[in-house]
Amino acid sequence: MAADFLKNRHVSGWLMAGPLALVLGGFLVLPVIMIVIVSFWGATEWSIYPAFQFDNYDYLFGSSVTWRVFLNTFKYAAITWAFTLAIGFTVAYFLAFHIRSLNWQIALFLLCTIPFWTSNIIRMISWIPFLGRNGLANSTLLSWGVIDEPLDWLLFSDFSVILAFVHLYTLFMVVPIFNTMMRIDRSLIEAAADAGATGWQTLWHVIVPLTKPGIMIGTIFVVTLVMGDFITVRFMSGSQKANVGRLISNDIGLLQYPSASATAVVLLVTVLLVIAILLRFVDIRKEL
Repeated sequence: MAADFLKNRHVSGWLMAGPLALVLGGFLVLPVIMIVIVSFWGATEWSIYPAFQFDNYDYLFGSSVTWRVFLNTFKYAAITWAFTLAIGFTVAYFLAFHIRSLNWQIALFLLCTIPFWTSNIIRMISWIPFLGRNGLANSTLLSWGVIDEPLDWLLFSDFSVILAFVHLYTLFMVVPIFNTMMRIDRSLIEAAADAGATGWQTLWHVIVPLTKPGIMIGTIFVVTLVMGDFITVRFMSGSQKANVGRLISNDIGLLQYPSASATAVVLLVTVLLVIAILLRFVDIRKEL
């Protein structure tokens, strides 16, 4: 009887999924629940106390600083997404359709991953001596006579923040797009050429539609990573700019855990809404 029960397809499925579900619940669901609970607690200058109040959310939504920080976060996410999509699509297209040898595809793809062999912080900080007032970029432009004085906006500005974001997260756009392009049936491209389509028409009407799942997966990766990143904004802006992650970090540094939790909950809901909207445009389950 017990053996028949265990052989049941539904029972065996739940038994196999059980350990992973416990890990997921313990390390993801429970922490999120605790963050939501703490977001309703109260805090003083020296302590926090359990309560059920909306003071943290009232302060959060009633502050003009919060709205500016959220808009700044969306700005970073949108601009970074645009650049990573342009670069990621171009690189993936070149690897998938212009490199015929599988060995060369693998070699060039691994070449793209070389920067990821080091820490994110090291790769990010490496831009500082390059973009500084006396850095390599300004020195080169001065020696070429392109500029008369060093450019101050190259470092500790929105430009440097977005440049670091693009450097750090472009590969998260390249990988899913390249994976999707490699699955495209080449006979469809040949059929488009036989029908008289130009290269641009084939790209726009055949390759781009078939690559949408990969684009959406890469978009989800890039947007969520940028919206939660605060280290990059802190270092590359010289602490002159802020995003939501930086806001949460500041609250934690001041031991204002309820306020930080409320901001984290709002950020989580915002990211989930963005992902839900993106998933309305394409079914990414085909890629999973």
